[in-house]
Amino acid sequence: MELKIFSFNLRTDTATDGKNCFAGRRERVSACIAEYMPDIIGFQEARTGMREWLSVRLCELGYAMIGCGRDSNCHGEGTPVAYRRDRFEVVDAVTRWLSPTPLVPGSTYGGDQSGCPRVFTALTLKPAEGRPFIFLNTHLDHKGGTARFLGAMQITQYLSERGMPFVVTGDMNARPESDAIAVFSNFRPCGRPVTDVTAGVPCTFHAYGNRFPGTKIDYVFTDMPCDPSRSFAVPDEPVDGVYISDHYPVCAFVRTEE
Repeated sequence: MELKIFSFNLRTDTATDGKNCFAGRRERVSACIAEYMPDIIGFQEARTGMREWLSVRLCELGYAMIGCGRDSNCHGEGTPVAYRRDRFEVVDAVTRWLSPTPLVPGSTYGGDQSGCPRVFTALTLKPAEGRPFIFLNTHLDHKGGTARFLGAMQITQYLSERGMPFVVTGDMNARPESDAIAVFSNFRPCGRPVTDVTAGVPCTFHAYGNRFPGTKIDYVFTDMPCDPSRSFAVPDEPVDGVYISDHYPVCAFVRTEE
């Protein structure tokens, strides 16, 4: 069974973005999803109101969405996962904070981490065909290199303890040569190599058209069969000055295992 995967940084809703605030972009977001109909989407920067709107709109397209916010009250930005209801059964779903106390909402590593708590959302999905696997979505810290490294280590430890095939999506706020990305690339649970399925995607962040050539910070990693040559960044040309996001949605293809 082939899976079409999206890692999709929505850009948080802020009035300083003018016409590109989320209310101005959300129809483009919805149209993008309706056009490509990915099987699973890992969203980043989805605030409470954004998640509420997405949940309704995605339901109309045949999706369900799981995930809470990162703040101490479980509101605020989150990393929800949307999946096509006709293709998967959810066996388990968790949100964990990237911190020494992952079950404590709002907790952080401290040190060089920004003031933003960071989380991952992980679903164990049983596809219509093939073995169950873990789909984990995250957004690593934008400020602290040590915080990013520790977050990556925590995620790989979580996956190691479960011993299942997996897909990881996320805005890692890290270039391909960074220590945090090396944690994922060198990870070999159960002896299976991990592939950056998006290795051939050169740029994932464009800041509403203020191009940053070679700025790749969004990824899809997996230890399942995949074809990196088919991965791509979804085009994001403005319509009357309005973009889908300040990141390109990133698409990758992964196959389930029997």
